[in-house]
Amino acid sequence: MRWKKTLNMVEAHAEGEVGRVVTGGVLDIPGSTMLEKMTYINEVDDSIRRFCVFEPRGYAQMSTNLLLPPTRPDADAGFIILQGDQAHAMSGSNCICVTTVLLETGILAMQEPQTTVRFDMPAGLITATAQCKEGKCESVELDMNASFVQALDVQVDTEQFGTLQVDIAFGGIFYALVDCAQLGISIERSSAKKIVEIGCEVQRQLNKNLEIVHPENDQLKGIAYTMLIDKGPNGELRSATVLPPGRVDRSPCGTGNSARMAVMYARGEVAVGDTYSAYSIIGSRFDMTVAGTTAVAGRVAVLPKVSGRGWIHGIHQIGVDPTDPYQEGYSLTDCWGDADDLVR
Repeated sequence: MRWKKTLNMVEAHAEGEVGRVVTGGVLDIPGSTMLEKMTYINEVDDSIRRFCVFEPRGYAQMSTNLLLPPTRPDADAGFIILQGDQAHAMSGSNCICVTTVLLETGILAMQEPQTTVRFDMPAGLITATAQCKEGKCESVELDMNASFVQALDVQVDTEQFGTLQVDIAFGGIFYALVDCAQLGISIERSSAKKIVEIGCEVQRQLNKNLEIVHPENDQLKGIAYTMLIDKGPNGELRSATVLPPGRVDRSPCGTGNSARMAVMYARGEVAVGDTYSAYSIIGSRFDMTVAGTTAVAGRVAVLPKVSGRGWIHGIHQIGVDPTDPYQEGYSLTDCWGDADDLVR
């Protein structure tokens, strides 16, 4: 066997959402900050993303977390989230996966009963507090980015579903939140395909017609995902985040629920100190807390906490033979959605 590139991977999932971690084989990415490194991948050279994410080395229903040295002195580690469309600035489930991998593999020393890990992320510093027992990372609580409403009750015209009303909010990345009540569906496994169709069209229409930019950082822009929301038979909060080019997040989604929390706070549905549980399309759970409020460029913002669990489920290497014709991988519409600019 003769490989010209080898990456070491630890496989993990957080409440069902796969977030594998590259622990070796990539020394660094150009850029003086984690945001610059993410921008380099998205705008200059995304070969590492394609190599990790696309088939035959990757698959649609996962993220790959590229572990890097931190660029700031107050962080223990840095990482960038690689997905089917591009590199992303923040993800709660992936923070839980990376925390679990770092502590349970000994890359960072585990302290019982509690270990704090500070992440240098493109969206800013994220603090993870892990509850640890007998070498196991039993749960992880995240201090999320300040989350705020960009706009409420935005009308979006879609070809398939007519005019829909959505809320736009930032939870580490920008989300469009769509209440399922106006579509006559609910967050159920059997609705996953329809949810993807709705989420993809809403995201594309909004990004086509609106310019969404973080007021303090113009490199954080555009609707990253659409989250469909509803309530269960007992009033429990449920959601399904649609990730381009076309799949449903298996976890409840930390950044999405942070954005939802900002909307709920703006509507007077939650207050500082409130806690609630958020459930995914497969029934897994994150616990949410409104820890406080702050301001982002004059806008009221909430300070969410997200708590969930992660598990390691595999360790492997990926590589490439120099004669392999698919060195940067490939994707097809049967699994990767029908966006022409994403299918290669």
